[in-house]
Amino acid sequence: METRVAVMAIIVTCPDSVEDLNTLLHEYRNYIIGRMGIPYREKNINVMSVAMDAPQDVISTLSGKIGKLSGITVKTAYSNVITNE
Repeated sequence: METRVAVMAIIVTCPDSVEDLNTLLHEYRNYIIGRMGIPYREKNINVMSVAMDAPQDVISTLSGKIGKLSGITVKTAYSNVITNE
């Protein structure tokens, strides 16, 4: 199975969606290398990054599910690091 390293940049503007976001991240926990969240209190938003090592279709699926959540924006950057596991 080919996996890629990628990072998702997530901006949360609706606090009501945080629980759904955390549920999704928990479902994909086996592929997550690490995550970091920064509350930006002055703007009342949260900025997150999630680093993953997963098959491209898994990364795309998670990104799509996150993007459908209300008040959440996600962009994914893929590395050229591809490994066969």
